Amino acid sequence: MRRFLFLALFVLGACTSQTESTPVPSPIALTGYSTSTPRVAPSGLEAMVTAGIPLPSPTPFTYTVQAGDTMGGIALKFGVSVDDLQAANPEISPNTMSIGQVLRIPSDPANPSGEPTPTPVDFDVEQVHCYPVADGGMWCLVLAHNPSSDFIENVSAQVTLVDAGGASLASQPALLPLNILPPGASLPLAVFFPPVIPMDARPQVQILTAIRLLPGDSRYLPASTDNVLAQVDWNGLEAQVSGVVVLPAESKTAATVWVAATAYDELNQVVGMRRWEGGGLQAGGSLPFTMLVASLAGRIDRVELAVEARP
Repeated sequence: MRRFLFLALFVLGACTSQTESTPVPSPIALTGYSTSTPRVAPSGLEAMVTAGIPLPSPTPFTYTVQAGDTMGGIALKFGVSVDDLQAANPEISPNTMSIGQVLRIPSDPANPSGEPTPTPVDFDVEQVHCYPVADGGMWCLVLAHNPSSDFIENVSAQVTLVDAGGASLASQPALLPLNILPPGASLPLAVFFPPVIPMDARPQVQILTAIRLLPGDSRYLPASTDNVLAQVDWNGLEAQVSGVVVLPAESKTAATVWVAATAYDELNQVVGMRRWEGGGLQAGGSLPFTMLVASLAGRIDRVELAVEARP
């Protein structure tokens, strides 16, 4: 058993009591849907989900951005071109990289850095649902499932919206709310398309990247959640989720803690998602969290939680 990593998943039944709540700011926060009959992608995924295009080099690994790093400097360090590095990280702007951000490095056969090179793997797409919002934009949620016995990271897919004639309208990468996806688990990849998206737009999904986590990886800590409570509002369109994140006494201190909440309806379809961010969790300690998850399409039946902690 790997003791260096733990990603806890919890299924929370929907309480029906109304509650007063204060949303926690988060970079991943979905707003409510615009009509009572939101558009959902049909279930015929064979026609819309395709295998990924290989990255510029066959065995990518990752690098965490440090203070003073630039895209050109990182490319030089690992002996790859800036173009190849940007192609491997289409969702990251070279001008807005932040400390702690993780880049996929397309490895050179000579591997001048001496870093290990994890193996790219596949993941399953269980659902694809796209929901219009009031301003004319659209959220697309792609439920990714890890069928392997290993943790995987850098999970991404390209979502392309097409019109009734099959012409491309917009295309963007969809990303997980966490960096890792545990074995046998599912989490939604999310992407927002800004206005204006035509009402007849349909999603096509192309699997891009997923990398098997190397044994002994110390970037993730054995965090879990406790005292979890989920309360669904009277109309079923919002759920307030609270609890605490805990670390065992033998762990390192966590500088970053993320909790991802995924909302499902009674048909087991993903209808909402949110990520809470915190930090400063000492070994043996606990960190309280609270967040409000909004539905994009109908009543929330249950909420699943996943947690990630990094030193």
